Amino acid sequence: MNKLESIVHKLVRGNPTLKNAVRNLYQSFYDLLPRKKEYFKYEFDFKEGYYFGFHDLQEISSDGTKLLAHRLSFDLRMPLPGEAEQVGYLDITPNGHIGDFHRVDETSAWNYHKGCRLQWLDENRIIFNSHSENGLVSVIADISNGESRIIPSPIDAVSHVSGYATSFSYERLEHCMSGYGYPYADESYLDVDAPDETGLFLVDLDTGSKTLIVPLSVLAGSCPDEYRSGYLHYVTHTEFSADDRYISFLHRWRMHTGTDLKRWTRIMVYDRKSGSLIELPTQLSGSHYVWNSRNQIISSCIIDGKSCHVLFDMNDVESYRIIAPEVLNSDGHQSFINDYTFITDTYPDRRRMAKLIRTDVAEGTTELLATVYSPKAFQSSPKKGHVACDLHPRASADGRFVAFDSCRTGKRGIYLMKLS
Repeated sequence: MNKLESIVHKLVRGNPTLKNAVRNLYQSFYDLLPRKKEYFKYEFDFKEGYYFGFHDLQEISSDGTKLLAHRLSFDLRMPLPGEAEQVGYLDITPNGHIGDFHRVDETSAWNYHKGCRLQWLDENRIIFNSHSENGLVSVIADISNGESRIIPSPIDAVSHVSGYATSFSYERLEHCMSGYGYPYADESYLDVDAPDETGLFLVDLDTGSKTLIVPLSVLAGSCPDEYRSGYLHYVTHTEFSADDRYISFLHRWRMHTGTDLKRWTRIMVYDRKSGSLIELPTQLSGSHYVWNSRNQIISSCIIDGKSCHVLFDMNDVESYRIIAPEVLNSDGHQSFINDYTFITDTYPDRRRMAKLIRTDVAEGTTELLATVYSPKAFQSSPKKGHVACDLHPRASADGRFVAFDSCRTGKRGIYLMKLS
């Protein structure tokens, strides 16, 4: 963002409806100008008609031969209850191109941003959310033999070594943050500001049992006094640390009326070893984040009124570092390539161009990997819903590739870029 854009963003960022209206008006003026040329630093391949979604999951298999994907049934409108799409994987050829799609199952619990939380459990098993006659569930499917089993709860993030997953109310999330949950009822207690009965859950993937570990009432009771009542509190964006000791999540709250009114955020960390809650010093901000294997978090925050990317270390959360502030001065979706390097993106700018940026944490240096066009048709609106196609970069575990979503051709698709 330039200085003027930063000033305007600071004034409207707390109200998503107003922020989107200002953005749309601003971009519409620049639509009158010729389209700006795209840039890609490295070779890439893509497949239209597919997408993956959020940046916090590992899309590429550990052996680098498969790419998890949702296969679109339609586009540019939100799914209605019961409308399904296929889930499966795309081959990655030896030369790094995207091959055939292999259908594994279908799901009717999905959206364009968090998908159905499709993710790898190991080299042969995947897990994803779905909906059945009994309500929201998750499905574990073995792609080697076609077998599957049902977990009687939806999941969000899966642990790395301990066989657990996080969960929360997806109905409450959809009510408070439209486009990120699912259009189905669950035990959301929407008539209560911060109920004792729901919040952050831990699901045992072996037994299917679910345990409430952080109630919303506890979260509301620990936030500033003026927000403890009269606001709807909810949990979203959960992740496990690499050693599974910590579970991070966003604790958010918003006013009761409307669907996109002003909201506040805390990045919270639950210590499974001590049972304690830790609040990162983000000044009631925070949007997207990921862990590295050193128990550090890189997150988009607003510190002292400025958008930035901040590195927190669980050994001393108060001694945070702001990384490359002159370049990373807007919201983004991060993915660690290794413990010291991450990729992030930007939202489409005034010319509808989004960027992919590689950043060296130690040096604070950045490298532009791509500048990608985003057509106006994929702009979210009250009529179409949250249909935007963010890049959401996902680095492979070996650091050879980055996958991302794009609608640059006028059709939503999955892209795979080699990282030299």
